[in-house]
Amino acid sequence: MRRRVVITGIGMVNPMATNPEAVWSRLKNAESSVGNITVFDATNFPTKIASEVRGYDATQFGGDLKEWEFRGRHTQFAAGAAVQAVENSGVLNSIEDPTRFGIYLGSGEGKQDFTSFTRMMVAGIADGKDGEMNMLSFTEAGLREINPVLELEQEPSMPAGHLAAMFNAQGPNANCLTACAASSQAMGEATEIIRRGDAEVMLSGGTHSMIHPFGVTGFNLLTALSTRNEEPTKASRPFDRTRDGFVLGEGAAMVILEELEHAKARGAQIFGEVLGYGSTADAWRITDIHPEGRGAIGCMRMALNDAKLDPSDIDYVNAHGTSTTVNDKVESKACREVFGENADKTPVSSTKSMMGHLIAAAGVTEAIVCLMAIRDNVLPPTINYENKDPLCDLDYIPNEARESPCKIALNNSFGFGGQNITLILGEFDR
Repeated sequence: MRRRVVITGIGMVNPMATNPEAVWSRLKNAESSVGNITVFDATNFPTKIASEVRGYDATQFGGDLKEWEFRGRHTQFAAGAAVQAVENSGVLNSIEDPTRFGIYLGSGEGKQDFTSFTRMMVAGIADGKDGEMNMLSFTEAGLREINPVLELEQEPSMPAGHLAAMFNAQGPNANCLTACAASSQAMGEATEIIRRGDAEVMLSGGTHSMIHPFGVTGFNLLTALSTRNEEPTKASRPFDRTRDGFVLGEGAAMVILEELEHAKARGAQIFGEVLGYGSTADAWRITDIHPEGRGAIGCMRMALNDAKLDPSDIDYVNAHGTSTTVNDKVESKACREVFGENADKTPVSSTKSMMGHLIAAAGVTEAIVCLMAIRDNVLPPTINYENKDPLCDLDYIPNEARESPCKIALNNSFGFGGQNITLILGEFDR
C-alpha cells in the first residue's frame, strides 16, 4: 500500500501579508497588493509596477541583523515562511532521526549586487578601445568590488542549505528551478520521497524575487509584463479580454509534508492530503505553452490518475492564470478538454489577479490557498474580470469570493521552458 502524505504545517511571506491567515483574509476580500516598484528606480522601465513584500523584517524569525544583512532576499523570505510552517506543525519535537527529515525547495535567485556589477562594467568600458570591453579592467574591478559572500548568497540553492541548518534537517536536500512551476514540482517530488519511504517529514515550498533591474528588463523584452502603470491594482486581469501581461510578485511559501502514520502518532493538526501529482513537458517553445495545451492536459490527467479521481471529483481549480494572452487562452482550452462535460460547472480562479506572479514561489503559495478553500468552503475570486473573452469561457469566480462546498482542489503551475505541474489536494479523510 502506498504511503499517504499529509500537510501538517503552512507558512507564507508574500505581498498580501506575512502569514497565511492574513493572506487568506485579503484574498477573500478581493484585495490587490500591486503598486509602484520601490525596490529599485523603475522610472524609465516600460513596466513600473509590481507586487512587493513591504515592511518585512526577517530578524523577527530569529538571528541577528548582521547575519541577515548578507543573505539573499529569497533566503530571508524562505526563513520566515519556513519558521511559520515548522512552528505551525509542531513537528520538530517528534523527529528522532534527523536524517529522516528533508528539504525540497523550488527557489530562484536572490539578492543581486548590481552596484558592484555596474562598477565592473564602467571600468571595462572606460579602459576599452574601439568599442571593445577591456576584460582585464573588468576582472580587476570585479575582484576588487564583489563581496564573495553576497555572490554566494544569491545562488538558488542557498535557501535550502540555510533551512537545513536552521532545523537540523539532515535528510534529502534539493532545489529545483523550473521557472514558474518550481515550487509545485518541489512539493510533488517531496511527496514522492515520503511515498517511497526515504523520509517521514519534508519541508517543501518555494521562494523568489525577480523584482530587480535584470528581472524586469528580461520580462519586458519578452513582452510578458503588463504595462498598465496608471492602474496598478487593475493590471493583473487573468482571463479578461483586455489583459496585457502578468504582474511580477515575490515571496515565499512553505509546507510541512508528513507521512500519515507519523503525523497521527503525534496527534498533528492536518490541513489536507496530497492526493495527486502530475508532471509533463510541452517539448515545444521556451516561452509559449503548446497551442493545443498538450502538456497541460497530460499533466492534469496524470495527477487525476495518480489520485485515482475523475474530473467530476474536483470542486475547485486554482489556475496558473498569469494574465498573459497565450497562457489564459490555452489553459482554459486544456481545462475544457480535461473536464469535458463538467467544465462549465467546475469553478476556476486565479489568485495571481490579486498578488501578482511569485514565479518560483507561486505554486506552493497557491497550494496553500487551495487548503484554505477546502478548510473554509470558500473559493477565492479572479479580480479585474470585466470583459469576457470568447476564448476563455469557464467559470472564473469573477470579482467576489464564493461560498461553495470544496473537498478536493486542483492546482496548476506552468513554467517557461514548457514545464507543467499539477497538484491535487484533498480534505483529510481519516
